Amino acid sequence: QVQLVESGGGLVQAGGPLRLSCAASGRTFSSDAMAWFRQAPGKEREFVAGITGSGGSKYYADPVKGRFTISRRNAKNTVYLQMNSLKPEDTAVYYCAAGQGVFWGIKWVTDTSYDYWGQGTQVTVSS
Repeated sequence: QVQLVESGGGLVQAGGPLRLSCAASGRTFSSDAMAWFRQAPGKEREFVAGITGSGGSKYYADPVKGRFTISRRNAKNTVYLQMNSLKPEDTAVYYCAAGQGVFWGIKWVTDTSYDYWGQGTQVTVSS
């Protein structure tokens, strides 16, 4: 059974850091594109960051550029999201996703491009 399990969410003060992890199991994900999405209350789910299978290319949504860093350790079948300088508007449920095939441009930000999803982890940033 393929599973993506996020962890590391919680409550943090504005300006602080938080590191999310996504552990994949059930098969090897080293060739898959991996991404983080988030969904705030009353809003649609949105792309946050993506990384290719090799880790050689990374993509970020404009609101998080310069503050968030996505990385992966294929030996551990795990992808990370380091979030720094957090803002109250970063409050959301964060989801990990995995997708097969070649990713480019708009495919990264389209949630139907992904084959597997985690259950989400809540991140709350207090002002």
